[in-house]
Amino acid sequence: MLRRTLLERSACGFGALAAASLASGFGTSRSFGNSNDSLGHFPARAKRVIFLFMQGGVSQVDSFDRKPILYERDGELISFDDPREVANTGTMGTQQKIMKPLWDFQQHGESGRWVSGLFPEMAKHVDKMSFIHSMNTEGVAHGPATLFLHCGALNQIRPSIGSWIDYGLGSENENLPAFISIAPSIGNGGPRNYGSAFLPAKHQGTTIGAADSSELKIAHLASLAKDRRQLDRIQQFNLLQSQRRGGVNQEFEAVIKSYELAWRMQSVAPELLDLDSESDATKQMYGLDDPKTNSYGKRCLLARRLAEAGVRFIQVNYGDNSANPAWDQHSNMPKHADHALAVDKPIAALLQDLEQRGLLEDTLVWWGSEFGRAPYAQKLGTGRDHNPGGFTVWLAGGGVKRGYAHGATDEFGQMAIQDKVHMHDLHATILHLLGLDHERLTFQHAGRAFRLTDVYGRVVKEIIS
Repeated sequence: MLRRTLLERSACGFGALAAASLASGFGTSRSFGNSNDSLGHFPARAKRVIFLFMQGGVSQVDSFDRKPILYERDGELISFDDPREVANTGTMGTQQKIMKPLWDFQQHGESGRWVSGLFPEMAKHVDKMSFIHSMNTEGVAHGPATLFLHCGALNQIRPSIGSWIDYGLGSENENLPAFISIAPSIGNGGPRNYGSAFLPAKHQGTTIGAADSSELKIAHLASLAKDRRQLDRIQQFNLLQSQRRGGVNQEFEAVIKSYELAWRMQSVAPELLDLDSESDATKQMYGLDDPKTNSYGKRCLLARRLAEAGVRFIQVNYGDNSANPAWDQHSNMPKHADHALAVDKPIAALLQDLEQRGLLEDTLVWWGSEFGRAPYAQKLGTGRDHNPGGFTVWLAGGGVKRGYAHGATDEFGQMAIQDKVHMHDLHATILHLLGLDHERLTFQHAGRAFRLTDVYGRVVKEIIS
């Protein structure tokens, strides 16, 4: 063995001492991605985002987008010829049976917003919400549409919106990740939905729990850093290895930083994840006392605690690991009622809790799916097909108008026709509310400047208060 090789591979001597010195300095500085000395590009209206992801596609015509003609012409056969809307079932050019909503609509709040009986608890908070009834997106299947929702692209591996926000702003709490995804599913994009792609690996999302479990824990956290001396020793080896690699491997650097973050999280994570410390009244408000709402109630309550602790982007998933996730009712629209029951009370509680704690003002709550559903009965049955051409999302808090409705679909609720908002536009608007210019939040990769909105997107200023 050459002397130089021996010195390089040895864990002893001045190299190890230098590495230990470097390791002890981890976590003492903060980086904010695109700008290391300031937050954002302009004053922000929101400090953080809570994204309530309804995986599978909630039917807009059965929930928030009331279309009286569906009642009048229920059962009538009509042709819907847009190829995007019928690609999933291969029924382009054929007649479809109009299907009325399964739940009656009523007006709510001082704003008089229409909400169906599917969401009676959320309906009590319409005066806090900005509805966008003219959403449209790319992809007719769950996989592409879900990736587009999270990453702004269908066929390339791109960073998720949470990673972009982490890259642009960092975390308010150095002891916690800036981006957390609660109970994500393994399908329809899986880890890519919270991945950092070509951004530095440290910006990928941290997961808590899984779609098929009600248990909320951070995997492997307890085993990463039980003993400080052991951690220091591991970091010495890690840093020496990094130096041998030239210090340019992002994944390896992210591993090193993750060990330090895991150590720091030991002091805050157990208390943060301990929902039993909440009052009985709070737990009942979120539905933790009811088996039907317990699981999503826990996720929403944890989201509020993470928001209080300074996490920038918190995704609260409602879905599963199947090929037809949760809200995907192609043949059984009444099943929507089961999913609505599971999420309605917890979401309403989250809005109420955020407002009474003074957090809603600077927390942007985003509710939505990867697409909506068609106004006709699929294959003349009792379900609805996918619909990326026109659907509804709502935002609350964080600088958006209260009790407001923007845009519209056609008379059947099939296609967005008035003040259309593309998914790129929604992404641009969310970044804007956080003080980030979607055209300036870029990262150089493969010879070009990439951004979340690609070369598209406009800020929907009409919904900003």
